Amino acid sequence: MDDVDPPVQDEDLTLPRSAVNKMVKELLPHLRVANNSRELILNCCTEFILLLSSQSNEICEKRQKKTILPEHVIGALQELGFSTYVPEVQDVLSDFKTQLSHRNKGTKKTR
Repeated sequence: MDDVDPPVQDEDLTLPRSAVNKMVKELLPHLRVANNSRELILNCCTEFILLLSSQSNEICEKRQKKTILPEHVIGALQELGFSTYVPEVQDVLSDFKTQLSHRNKGTKKTR
């Protein structure tokens, strides 16, 4: 048998339209956004995620790791010229870790 993965279809590499539409509506509640603009936003978001994950993976491999960690993603943002987003990403990561620790403490109490 051949261990080659089947080619990935373009529609397999997109974000759900409903999720992008929801974000657009929440962020721009007083604006109408044309369908072709929504499609463009969807494609840009997908391309950004692909680019960021690819760069994060390269950093991960350079460090001889098998799992992409938050510091790999932050490094990828910096390498790709998105350094201005790093403080906000670090804040979100910190909030996530806080929520996770509170959730873990709650599950330990119920055991």
